[in-house]
Amino acid sequence: MRKYYLILPEKPSSFLEKMIEVTLENINFQVIEKAKDLPNLQNSKIIFAVELPVTGMSNNLNDIFIELFHRGNNSLLGSESIILIHSNYQLFTKTAAQSIMFQANLLGCRFQGRPIVEATGNLDNFIALKKIYNMPLDEICLYLCEKLGKRFVKNRIAKIDNPNILALHSSNRRTSNTLTLWDMVKIYLKGSIEEINIGNGNIMDCKGCPYKTCKHYGMQNKCFYGGIVVEQVYPAIQKADAIIFICPNYNDMISANTVALINRLTALFRKTKFYDKTLFSIIVSGHSGGDALAKQLISSLSINKTFRLPPYFCLMEVANDRGAINKVPNIEEKAYRFATNINEEIKK
Repeated sequence: MRKYYLILPEKPSSFLEKMIEVTLENINFQVIEKAKDLPNLQNSKIIFAVELPVTGMSNNLNDIFIELFHRGNNSLLGSESIILIHSNYQLFTKTAAQSIMFQANLLGCRFQGRPIVEATGNLDNFIALKKIYNMPLDEICLYLCEKLGKRFVKNRIAKIDNPNILALHSSNRRTSNTLTLWDMVKIYLKGSIEEINIGNGNIMDCKGCPYKTCKHYGMQNKCFYGGIVVEQVYPAIQKADAIIFICPNYNDMISANTVALINRLTALFRKTKFYDKTLFSIIVSGHSGGDALAKQLISSLSINKTFRLPPYFCLMEVANDRGAINKVPNIEEKAYRFATNINEEIKK
């Protein structure tokens, strides 16, 4: 049986204590508060519970990650994690969760879909859920913590031997370093691969239809705005076991077509949750900032849209000039290792 560890880097507020209590009810766990107290966390179940200060940065949590990185990029290999975050202020809860997930993932940690509960100072991030649960905001938060804890305990996944893999991009193959890197990865993948260039369609972004309208179309596997998203992407995502987002870095953001696609997934999400879909990405930057895009994908697709985040979900490289990706040291070996990880980590 795997051990449970509660990483508690700051003194918790009374409300964070309640969140921890309902999440970990009937679970035996060890509390870790300082970097010097870290045991071997490989193959463990980890709960990050963070009380954020006004700056949104926990110095003790930073020290913990420094120690973990010093141990090597496999220091969390085989581990699985969820996150509880509370702040007495209105900012930084979501971005703090993104950073925790990104750093832990670089160290080999996996996350089930929607692995966090965040609580801002006045709990207004739960206002939209009052229509669903008809409860006070604090009770909604604690209910979600309880559900998350139960999912965390019950989560069991197994490797898919002959997976369906969907690759999504909006790049020009003649000039794209990102697609060139994808081609290096693709040759080592097992299973059935479908590739869709969403740049070939004129993708309208989500216009924010009323909930009932969005759900009406979503229950039919449609969206009001139709097009390539409904005709090609929706069916491909429903069929896929893993989705690979191929993302060149434009101004430290994913491309406009990819943003529009992610926004348009909301209609399908009304009917079909994505807990059994595994998320991967290939990101190539001209200068730096690959981590910015990786965090955007983590937040929009894993935290919000429930995609499973496997260990080492993202291959990030830097290549500016056309064809420069071919000159990156050991790039073929990196592509092979990333493909091997994909083959091993498509699970459900």
